[in-house]
Amino acid sequence: MSMKILDGERFAGMILQGASHLSNNAKMVDALNVFPVPDGDTGTNMNLSMSSGAKEVQKNIQAHIGKTGTALSRGLLMGARGNSGVILSQLFRGFSKAIEGKSTINAKDFAQALQAGVDTAYKAVMKPVEGTILTVAKDAAKKAVSEAKNEDDLIRLMEAVLKEAKASLNRTPDLLPVLKEVGVVDSGGQGLVLVYEGFLAELKGEKVPGTPMALPSMNDLVSAEHHKNVHAHINTEDIEFGYCTEFMVRFEEGKKTFSEDQFRRDLSGFGDSLLVIADDEVAKIHIHAEKPGEVLSYGQKYGSLISMKIENMREQHSSLVQESANKQPAGPVKKEKYGIITVTMGEGIAELFKSIGAHAVIEGGQTMNPSTEDIVSAIEDVNAENIIILPNNSNIVMAARQAASVVEENVIVIPSKTVPQGMSALLSFNPEAKAEENEEIMTEALGSVKSGQVTYAVRDTQIDGMDISKNDFMGILNGKIVTKDPDQSEAALKLLGEMISDEDEILTVLYGSDASEEEVHKLTEQIESKYSGIEVEVHNGRQPLYSYIFSVE
Repeated sequence: MSMKILDGERFAGMILQGASHLSNNAKMVDALNVFPVPDGDTGTNMNLSMSSGAKEVQKNIQAHIGKTGTALSRGLLMGARGNSGVILSQLFRGFSKAIEGKSTINAKDFAQALQAGVDTAYKAVMKPVEGTILTVAKDAAKKAVSEAKNEDDLIRLMEAVLKEAKASLNRTPDLLPVLKEVGVVDSGGQGLVLVYEGFLAELKGEKVPGTPMALPSMNDLVSAEHHKNVHAHINTEDIEFGYCTEFMVRFEEGKKTFSEDQFRRDLSGFGDSLLVIADDEVAKIHIHAEKPGEVLSYGQKYGSLISMKIENMREQHSSLVQESANKQPAGPVKKEKYGIITVTMGEGIAELFKSIGAHAVIEGGQTMNPSTEDIVSAIEDVNAENIIILPNNSNIVMAARQAASVVEENVIVIPSKTVPQGMSALLSFNPEAKAEENEEIMTEALGSVKSGQVTYAVRDTQIDGMDISKNDFMGILNGKIVTKDPDQSEAALKLLGEMISDEDEILTVLYGSDASEEEVHKLTEQIESKYSGIEVEVHNGRQPLYSYIFSVE
């Protein structure tokens, strides 16, 4: 069997198979995370990004391959999440641009499009790192261009591309020493290999094994619940459970065994309007709860939390009532000079950001990186002349910049990589200053704070010369694991010992849903006793996964 010409319909099949194969192995890709933290999310991000592209392609299947490519690029661009998802979107953005005017392509066109994708992706990354998905894509594209000089069969060309992509993936530990130390290959590169495996299977007329069963849509059920409850004739103060909470649980070995009946019974104690849809791998949950953090903590007993969204229904209801009361048609809404958008997880942290000046908070962080489209929607909702975005996570910065590139507003992305950095930048904001001045001041403020986090290890590993056992608590300082201990409070104290110096004046403690009030009180007393010269501020951040987030200035 050979294939000399590729049209849009067959290319659509390649995309759908690639997305399916990646989706089926997303958990494996997540497990390749270098850090043994409970929020390895490369597979999740790539899966959600590729699935967004595949959905757009599925809605626009046609023979013209250029138009199929445009649909893929559009879906990927808006659905991109995390650095790996953004890079994947840029790879296929360049690919699609190279074929946009063609109704069909041959082997040489395909190879050149792969190379165009690599060129586009490298330009999109400010500091490209070798030993990542970029390297795997580059080596595979280089092989494609070389092979296409003498090979006109697309199947044999794709076989060569996949073979080289796998070889490049196996070489990534030689380029990134931390991969070799931990004993893994690059997770993003592995995700790309899975996509390419799906491509080849489609070209051969085969199916990759284990096509995942799609969960039924919850949208209609949720809409019915909201219509029944939120739009009824009630007063805002009568809403008993004020937060519409939606999330997914991806089941994991070693976690609590899932029983849908028991799961429903337990969750029903947290609120009302409960909806649960589950298969063998994941459960989708919708519930109206008063304490969404407790709901998320319960879900975490079964596995990883993904695609979380929490909305304040009291605020929504008040807005609806106000809109109904205003019978005069609304005139043009004047744009404010500034609108500040921040990304964070944890109801308490979100409230804290709003209290110090954020106009909008996107629920997101590790395991639930917002998409480009999520950020674009927030930009539009803020309605300001100058938009400032604080990603507060290194894995969201690229998506924020991508969102900034597709809107007309003047958008400034302050590359905050932690919640403490985001707070420091926001506190330095001057509403009277020019946008350029604020960008400089807020970016400079990122370096004035030290950021620490305490979480637990999901596996045994060795990193930076440290032996870490599963369920150890780890202290992470500015993105590097520096301490460990079987006890959560001891791990926190050890981390603070690495963070606090004689020159420091303020310590801010944000405690999460895994830290009890009693433990926090005891820890605070120990801190004040050991560091008498430092002012301690304590806030209930209610964030999942990270029992403590520390900010030292």
